[in-house]
Amino acid sequence: MNVKDYLVALSLTLVATNGYAMGDADPLVGMVKFDQLEFRDAREGNPLVWEAEAWLGYDLNKLKLKTRGERLDGESESAELQLLYSRAIDPNWDLQLGVRNDFLPRPDRSWAVIGVEGLAPWYLETDAALFIGESGQTGIRLKTEYELMLTQRWVLIPELQLTAYGKTDEERGIGSGLADLELGVRLSYEIRREFAPYIGLNWERALGKTADIARDEGEHWNDLQWVAGVRFWF
Repeated sequence: MNVKDYLVALSLTLVATNGYAMGDADPLVGMVKFDQLEFRDAREGNPLVWEAEAWLGYDLNKLKLKTRGERLDGESESAELQLLYSRAIDPNWDLQLGVRNDFLPRPDRSWAVIGVEGLAPWYLETDAALFIGESGQTGIRLKTEYELMLTQRWVLIPELQLTAYGKTDEERGIGSGLADLELGVRLSYEIRREFAPYIGLNWERALGKTADIARDEGEHWNDLQWVAGVRFWF
């Protein structure tokens, strides 16, 4: 199924499952949100990194798009896009089903996605997903962050992300087992609730067989970076 067919199928699913007539108490709404749009002071240079999502839908059912990637010296180093159907299964949690495509680095990879996103205990914003790919490949990504309000405008945001894979994919520099760990902390100032520049630190470390592959290819596998960027939504 190509992207166009998948979008049509998601749209039909959204309409069929909403259960509300147009103009009723559950209006069609949407949002675009950039959690990260930042430059990093990394070993290989100063990449521009983004992580964003957009959604359109109703209280219970939404179409969601997620993207993340990195550009260095005017060229994209990595790029990922997810197209998801999101269904509220609890006041704090959404179940998400869809597809993911990794456009870069080459060769590209396609995945089916099963995930949950919501608010875990202690107000931890959590996004966990299982990816089922080609030739029996599987992957898991867990991301969680916490917003600590220091004042009405200053917000401290610690973040953790873990990734693991079921099989080694040497073409993309991925080893089986735990693949990478990312820890970050960002201090943002909310000029408006919808717009907040920030600075912070981000630590990336390849793990296990993925780290071994990086060492063998002479690539960096452990990097502490200063970051500066902006979070915004509309």
